[in-house]
Amino acid sequence: MMHSILYLVPLMGALGLIAMFVKSSWVEKQDAGEQKMRDLAGYIASGAMAFLKAEWKILGYFAAIAMLLLAWLGTQTHNSSPVIAIAFIIGAVFSATAGYIGMRIATKANVRTTQAARSGLAKALKVSFTGGSVMGIGVASLAVLGLGGLFIVFYYMYVVSVGGNVNGDEMATALEVLAGFSLGAESIALFARVGGGIYTKAADVGADLVGKVEAGIPEDDVRNPATIADNVGDNVGDVAGMGADLFGSYVATILATMVLGREIASNDSFGGIAPVILPMILAGLGLIFSIVGMQLVRISDDKGNVQKALNLGNWGSIVLTAIASYFAVMYILPENMEIRGYAFTNIQVFYSIILGLIVGALMSIITEYYTSMGKRPVNSIVKQSATGHATNIIGGLSVGMESTVLPIIVLAAGIYGSYQLAGLYGVGIAAAGMMATTAMQLAIDAFGPIADNAGGIAEMSQLPEEVRHRTDILDAVGNTTAATGKGFAIASAALTSLALFAAFVGVAGIDAINIYKADVLAGLFIGGMIPFIFSSLAIAAVGRAAMDMVNEVRRQFREIPGIMEYKARPEYERCVEISTKASIREMIAPGAIALVVPVIIGYAFGPEVLGGMLAGVTVSGVLMGMFQSNAGGAWDNAKKSFEKGVEINGQVYYKKSEPHKASVTGDTVGDPFKDTSGPSMNILIKLMSIVSLVIAPHIAVKDQHQAPDLTESAVRMEATMPAEQPHPDVILNIPNLGSFAIPVRNAIIEQNEDGTLRKVDIYLDREVIESATSIQTPSKVIFVSSVIMRSAEDPNLSDMKGFISLYKDKDPVAARVTARYDGAILHEVQITVAQ
Repeated sequence: MMHSILYLVPLMGALGLIAMFVKSSWVEKQDAGEQKMRDLAGYIASGAMAFLKAEWKILGYFAAIAMLLLAWLGTQTHNSSPVIAIAFIIGAVFSATAGYIGMRIATKANVRTTQAARSGLAKALKVSFTGGSVMGIGVASLAVLGLGGLFIVFYYMYVVSVGGNVNGDEMATALEVLAGFSLGAESIALFARVGGGIYTKAADVGADLVGKVEAGIPEDDVRNPATIADNVGDNVGDVAGMGADLFGSYVATILATMVLGREIASNDSFGGIAPVILPMILAGLGLIFSIVGMQLVRISDDKGNVQKALNLGNWGSIVLTAIASYFAVMYILPENMEIRGYAFTNIQVFYSIILGLIVGALMSIITEYYTSMGKRPVNSIVKQSATGHATNIIGGLSVGMESTVLPIIVLAAGIYGSYQLAGLYGVGIAAAGMMATTAMQLAIDAFGPIADNAGGIAEMSQLPEEVRHRTDILDAVGNTTAATGKGFAIASAALTSLALFAAFVGVAGIDAINIYKADVLAGLFIGGMIPFIFSSLAIAAVGRAAMDMVNEVRRQFREIPGIMEYKARPEYERCVEISTKASIREMIAPGAIALVVPVIIGYAFGPEVLGGMLAGVTVSGVLMGMFQSNAGGAWDNAKKSFEKGVEINGQVYYKKSEPHKASVTGDTVGDPFKDTSGPSMNILIKLMSIVSLVIAPHIAVKDQHQAPDLTESAVRMEATMPAEQPHPDVILNIPNLGSFAIPVRNAIIEQNEDGTLRKVDIYLDREVIESATSIQTPSKVIFVSSVIMRSAEDPNLSDMKGFISLYKDKDPVAARVTARYDGAILHEVQITVAQ
């Protein structure tokens, strides 16, 4: 039976899309200014769309090949389906659409923000933030609508229509197919983020090094040939790339928690699917309350504090989501649950959500501290600029490395705390809580590049100084919000990857990653190396593309007379073309690493080695992402500090001074850190985890393919059986051969600290088995109890249900086991070997 609560999820997504269209219409109705401003905005919009078309063409080929491969893989195991290919395409299309929505509104809101800045800062903030909110709402709405809608379809196809078990293979198949949606979203996100990052930084470096340093003109000066490409880059990297990035993060977080939720036997009012649907409900509530929080972002006049207004909206959405999540958890979840032997309550799930929200907020606060103007870290870089370019670089590297300490402590505390509260499900739901207000986080983030573009248009249009002053205020705040957005994304990636990792371990049929094994340790080192080679490829790509751009800008200054005197128009199109071609060409190699490496290691060495690699890439990638994003953001704001003037050792320095030139060099080094390789880390680690999850059924240990359901009830047994007690015969039921009574030689109980059963070793009489069945049998049977429930026949007894592994040499054979147990004696044991 389908439950009406399922339809609430796509309904909230649809409501979000309606709100997005309303806000988009309002932005488009605003005044776009005079003809020159509209022309410049048109160049930016056409360049951005040209990039998207070129990127989509290449990604179309990739998607077609990946779809065919996934369709074939879906036929190779009973826990998957060729329909996963359709889910993959839908995820890819939705991810690309999320980027397009952001790109389209950003290229309309930028010039309207410039025009609004002519009348005041308050109006400029309203236009730019509304433009950003269109993107935030659009991305979150597409994710909620896509996940909610597809889950309803797959739940009916694979579970309801066949009368399947919510906690069994049927639901596992539904979620495995749904993972294709996340794989499609993350695949497109990686290429969009890397390609957009290469594009924007190639143009930015060309505009900075030749325009600022060599020609002595602002980067947004209309005479700078790279200025249009630079403004296009703000959109393709920080808008389209970030939109696809957080869309993928949002989906992956929810999916990982849903996969873990399947393992919980839930006695709820929704057919046992409450732990599975809760993360989707939480995402929908976060979307709705993010829209409410957006109404709080406003200032009254030019003296208003823009950062404070954004923080008010952000905290408003977080608090409202936290309050709503309490009622959702109490209504949806049963009071008591268990996952992989860890018991917890619904209130502990709520506390995990709150912990996730707190971790996300703390990550933003810490990132803001390390990247904001006027704070100690940025000021230290400013001061070191006085002694030259080298000391500026040293200062930025130091700040970036230092900035990993507090976030990692916060993340570690969040992971440990959420696990203590609700086991692995607590970690997943904490990540879902953190990502719940993605719509607001992305609105704040997208506001930044819109404001940056608005300042560029004001500069190129030679508008009055007060206009550029207002856009500079927005731009400075936007630079910080962009950094905090990246910090938020990498923090969510860490929690999400752990949840995906736990889901992978369950699907792959392994219960531990033993780093004492040489092959696993080797996989750990390989995983730790991948973020470094990925970053190397991305940064080198920026360097090559930037060289082409620098040479082109120099050529135009040299060969086109009259540019500096405003008598000749630079060839903007040529610079846009260089960035587009370079970014499309260079994004392939880094993207291939994330997709290919897990497949090679998984199929060549097995799931445990692949698990070791995932652990290495997660830890290394999180640290690299934080280091690079924060170092780049700090370098950028150190450079911007000189625009208002900074005092170093009693002397005030402004733009074009020697310390400022040193800060420009630092910012140039930090550009690919913060806009290309750094923010790509979170997609890298999530994408590799999702690829691993998708292939997990194909590389799973042998007994997992036929292992029966482990979670039919959630009542714990709290007693143990001494080994010296008498035992009955084991009834060994082999299909097609019949049942045989086998004497038990010994049974050894291992229990947890709380008294619950952990493992039973049952030693059988091997000779009797072999003589009765005429087959060679193992001498030892490992019975792993998963479920203990009160017997319906005798209330004084307990039934145990779970699975066993019959070990013959190294090859396990799956089997089902049931046992009758009263806390002292095994009254009955029945083992059924899987065919």
